[in-house]
Amino acid sequence: MKFQNKTFLVTGATSGMGKAIALAFGREGANLILSGRNEKAGAELESKLGSQSFFLKGDVSDPSYNQKLVELAIEKFGQLDGISANAGTLGLGAITSLSIENWLQTINVNLNSVFYLLKAALPELQKRPSASVIINSSIAAFKSFPNHPAYCASKAGLVALSKQAAVDYGPTIRINCICPGPVDTPLIHESAAAFPDPAKAVENAGKNTLIQRLGTPEDIANLVLFLASDETSWITGSVYTIDGGIMAKG
Repeated sequence: MKFQNKTFLVTGATSGMGKAIALAFGREGANLILSGRNEKAGAELESKLGSQSFFLKGDVSDPSYNQKLVELAIEKFGQLDGISANAGTLGLGAITSLSIENWLQTINVNLNSVFYLLKAALPELQKRPSASVIINSSIAAFKSFPNHPAYCASKAGLVALSKQAAVDYGPTIRINCICPGPVDTPLIHESAAAFPDPAKAVENAGKNTLIQRLGTPEDIANLVLFLASDETSWITGSVYTIDGGIMAKG
């Protein structure tokens, strides 16, 4: 198994892409620290993964919670080898209608949380050979969507943050960013609420890809596990679109 005797921390682990990533790491033998807001879903995931995993409910926008996640990894497994950061929220609304509170919450959950987690985790990651961080951004970092200003801004910030972190912490730690397109998760259906016909918007999102379908959480998990593996020992500071070809269309 590819990740036996390695410990990974996965945020946003209770649904969608984060859950698929956690399950994929588990199948490859990784020890896991799981983060999410849904206690019931976290307990179910922990039960499915077995004794190699521990779930800690909390809010990633709280710096102290991120510190606790790292401390839990050291307490339970004695090490931290990598991070898959996936927690996110939408914060829908045009600039003039979006409340300042909603703007700040979106930036805090999507962008600030990754800074807090890196700040807590990097000292431990530096102790490990082949440490890897994969930050989950979005094609929204490069492509605008109606009524998504907070989401797009926060995702663009993640691309810049991941590159800067790779510069500052190489060669010890590899840090890369992934930018998914339309993936069949609860978030895409929530996002579609910004369009006049949400169901049609989701249908069109799949049809507009070159592959002619929505991505699956497992598609994203496959890329994350590849970037976390020793097979990518010469890849860092990179940004990967995984979008069925949408960005290739311009």
